[in-house]
Amino acid sequence: MKKVAVFTIVAALAAFMVTCETSDTKDPVKLYAQIDRSAPANTLTKAEAKKGWQILFDGTTTKGWHGYNLTGFPDCWKIEDGSFTMTTEGAAESQDIITDKQYKSFVLSTEFKLTPGANSGIIWQVAEDTAYKFPYETGPEYQVIDQDGWNGKLEDWQICGANYAMYPPMVKPYKPVGEWNQAMLVVDGNNVTQILNGEVVVKYVKNSEEWVKLRNSGKWSAYPDYGKYDEGHISLQNHGTKVWYRNIKLKEL
Repeated sequence: MKKVAVFTIVAALAAFMVTCETSDTKDPVKLYAQIDRSAPANTLTKAEAKKGWQILFDGTTTKGWHGYNLTGFPDCWKIEDGSFTMTTEGAAESQDIITDKQYKSFVLSTEFKLTPGANSGIIWQVAEDTAYKFPYETGPEYQVIDQDGWNGKLEDWQICGANYAMYPPMVKPYKPVGEWNQAMLVVDGNNVTQILNGEVVVKYVKNSEEWVKLRNSGKWSAYPDYGKYDEGHISLQNHGTKVWYRNIKLKEL
């Protein structure tokens, strides 16, 4: 009886530890804390690697990325000071870049820096197909923008940190132009959390009644395949203005 009791206690503790570990690995705030932001740019610490993080951009090459619906890397992007950035001005000349690989449930961490009035975005669950011209036709977008320097009126769902054309940010912790912002995107099945500079700015459940209502009543009503895919590429948007991206790290859930 005593041996059975001891075994039961040990098994219960082990199950509890596994449950806690699983919960911790999917907690957006705890995931944000796993990134060592004091480490050199575009490097992976031993602690991060142990937690399952990987580097998506090494700061020197375009390995792992290509132009949307292209076989190579577009000329309108370049690597500058260890960052992806744009070389052209004007939306007509823009071309978005996407990861070679596709992802389903994951955590993406990156840093971005803006020029005055700049506009860009991080798009995910992107379907690469010639039936579409832009990644945003299928994938949701983490809005990256200098709304304070934007020439014109913006809706609340266009502010930095928003889930573009769907959910406005709950708080506005963005940093001034020229400073690096820390962005994190947690996609755990249909549960999506967006973090900006350590604060949760957006939380929603994809395919929920609320989500479907927003999709069908706004801009995306004209894009029937928006949000259709549960797995896809991750894209950085070139909107014809200059933005820098670095420290792009990903952890699959």
